[in-house]
Amino acid sequence: METQETVDKNIGIVETILSERKKTHGNFRDHARCTQRLKAVLRDELEIMGKTLTMEQQEALDMVFHKIGRMVAGNANLIDHWDDAAGYSTLVAKILRGEL
Repeated sequence: METQETVDKNIGIVETILSERKKTHGNFRDHARCTQRLKAVLRDELEIMGKTLTMEQQEALDMVFHKIGRMVAGNANLIDHWDDAAGYSTLVAKILRGEL
């Protein structure tokens, strides 16, 4: 019985977190659609131009798109979204400068 109570409690915690995140991040389906469309455009353009990105550059852009998706689907006025997007770009700039 304790195990089921623990599971139920954890499910409740997850549901609370999801409800709170929806307020700032928006509807997950909207966010996923927007983010995946942005990523698809980038992949298509890189293929058309015959270009590649480093793993770090690709991941940073993926995360920036993730943040853009949250801004579009959710609260674009949440400063953390903007700070996070800038942070991923800064990490790539530091790598290119040899600082990381």
